Amino acid sequence: MDATRMNLFEHLCSLVGATPMARIAYTYKGEPHHVHVKLEHYNLTGSVKDRMALFILFSASRKGLIGENCAIAEATSGNTGIAFASIGRLLGHPVKIFMPDWLSSERINLIKSFGADIELVSAAEGGFKGCIRKAEEYAKTAASCFLPSQFTNEFNCKAHYHTTGPEIRHQLRHLDCTADAFVAGVGTGGTIMGVGRYLRKHNENVKLFPLEPANSPTLSTGHKVGRHRIEGISDEFIPDIVKLDELDDILAVDDGDAILMAKKIASTIGFGVGISSGANFLGAVKAQQMLGKERVIVTLFPDDNKKYLSTDLMRDIPEKEGYLSPDIENLRIETVVKMRDIDIDKEEYTFCDKTQE
Repeated sequence: MDATRMNLFEHLCSLVGATPMARIAYTYKGEPHHVHVKLEHYNLTGSVKDRMALFILFSASRKGLIGENCAIAEATSGNTGIAFASIGRLLGHPVKIFMPDWLSSERINLIKSFGADIELVSAAEGGFKGCIRKAEEYAKTAASCFLPSQFTNEFNCKAHYHTTGPEIRHQLRHLDCTADAFVAGVGTGGTIMGVGRYLRKHNENVKLFPLEPANSPTLSTGHKVGRHRIEGISDEFIPDIVKLDELDDILAVDDGDAILMAKKIASTIGFGVGISSGANFLGAVKAQQMLGKERVIVTLFPDDNKKYLSTDLMRDIPEKEGYLSPDIENLRIETVVKMRDIDIDKEEYTFCDKTQE
């Protein structure tokens, strides 16, 4: 890799990752609790997917798999497409994104705003699987094209093994605690697999809870079931990189409950987060109820609310029997740990580094 390109990656590494962690206190049915949350909406384009996009593009560049003027083509439900559009264009690559046509208009417009070309795929054309097929077909016809293939690329997991996982562990150590459980919604599964493997390396007893919409339990059934409104997770199939035998109980959250929780987080503690963040918070509450109030439960807010302004996140959603969010009250931030406050060993934390293999 030439010096100019390496310099660009070094700049990007200052804009992605190293996100704050907040310890959020709350009461559930009147009982006090707290959870630890990585604030991934502080990344470059406002989502956790920036980590994976940067990590994959750096690794591919170092291996010579993506040269000058090489196109990047990816199938996505939104955040990954936005991340590759932004980072890919900064690196000088044309970007082609394939995305289902039922996702929010903000996702479409954000991808276009970065100068990427976007092709929308209908359910009749195969939905998410149709997007993957079309990306692969496009790559065969393009003069030069790199496929990140987020659903099958192990570097998706490695991005979180080498960055998100070490950040979580060291930020918790700063608070004199260790993780008893990690909860994350599963889209590609890169986050739960990468963070989970890293945390288990240091504590084999840590619980890893994948989360899915109760309205469309793909992980539990192995295939598309129903419809849901938590964009970015449960993409109609179980990705190849998800190894359920390495994980613990699957947690399910109703999409309406997740919407109400995301709205409550924004209106009480001022974090403008997306629907999947509300789902993750509810999953963390469920994990805490399972394991005990003194257990250290960690999750993350995957993205911001700017991609959901045309969705049900901005509409009145009725409460239903069985929802957790109405019983979650008194949200407040107890503390925030910034990565710049942490003395982290370079061997433990690698981003855009030769050792990240």
